[in-house]
Amino acid sequence: MRQLPFKTSLLALATFAAFAAQAADLKIGVAEALSGGAAQYGVAIRNGFELAASEINAAGGINGNKIELVVADEQGKKEEAINVFKKLIFQDQVLMVFGPTLSNSAQAADPIAQAAKTVAFGTSNTADGITSIGDYVFRNSVTEADVLPETIKTAVKNAGIKKVAVLYGNDDVFTKSGYDNFKKALDDLKIPVTTTETFAKGDVDFKAQLTKIKASGADAIVLSALLAEGAPIMVQARQLGLNVPIIGGNGMNSVKVFELAKGNSDNLYVGSPWSASNATPENTKFIKAYNEKYKTAPDQFAAQAYDAMYIAAQALKGVKISGNLTADRAAVRDALPNAKWTGATGAFQFRRATDKAGKPAGYDAQQTPIVSVTKGAEFVIAK
Repeated sequence: MRQLPFKTSLLALATFAAFAAQAADLKIGVAEALSGGAAQYGVAIRNGFELAASEINAAGGINGNKIELVVADEQGKKEEAINVFKKLIFQDQVLMVFGPTLSNSAQAADPIAQAAKTVAFGTSNTADGITSIGDYVFRNSVTEADVLPETIKTAVKNAGIKKVAVLYGNDDVFTKSGYDNFKKALDDLKIPVTTTETFAKGDVDFKAQLTKIKASGADAIVLSALLAEGAPIMVQARQLGLNVPIIGGNGMNSVKVFELAKGNSDNLYVGSPWSASNATPENTKFIKAYNEKYKTAPDQFAAQAYDAMYIAAQALKGVKISGNLTADRAAVRDALPNAKWTGATGAFQFRRATDKAGKPAGYDAQQTPIVSVTKGAEFVIAK
């Protein structure tokens, strides 16, 4: 066999090395709750990321580079979210991190990413203050402060609501933030509150609170809860004959409510940029692809993760990967604020958030919410 000249061999090796460097995988961390109570959100989120990444890779990747998702289960727990972020950032050396699932976990883990100058991109964190952590913190999940006033207005108009009772979880960052924003919106709209009741994570019996609410004569229940408590609350309310509309926050906006509330899910109002009933070409394509891949219907959380992957891809197209992880992470952070995308959740762009001192911090979503109401086993857009 004829051997190539030494110089030709070196040239061939150099060419191959250059090609390999150019076609490197882009390692992106996905820290989501894949077990525990928050898995009813986290699994759908992971699915949304995987669907988008597979589509992007099938279309040639990003500048010839393929996306490699490094997925880790943070179990919906603050301590585990911190551990997972450390592993993804320092051990796996990912370019950026998506997650975690819950706002509680984001408040604990996002400072790890900020200190390491690595983007943390939340797709389901809607509590106040998340993006005030720093300029490496992003989210495409529209805040409760932006969504809840619109949800209340629509419910009041459609259901003729005059006075409401409030029920919220008082030991969770997300549900407490939801309560604060519900309270402000109700005050601004001058809607009387007949009673305010609380519960804690892990509670299973809500009859005492619901009995007080029924006795107060409220026309509706304003509920800030995650599904683990929110669905049983709906069941027990109906068992007590409390058949009033329920106005929920982001935590109630999942198709899982139909399964968990066991036929007691009608008349639940929620707001989000995404709705299964929104028949745009982008959303229709997403729903069809998700159904085909996972044999189940997507929800808001899957849609936001799917769009987040495409938003990140738009930014990464403008990043020249150097192989210097510190520089590449900074380049991703610099490119993301200008990323725009029209996807399953509609037209999207970022807006700059501020910290408690009013100084520029991370980046929030700038999108218009859609208010939906449950009928049967569907979320229907409320006009």
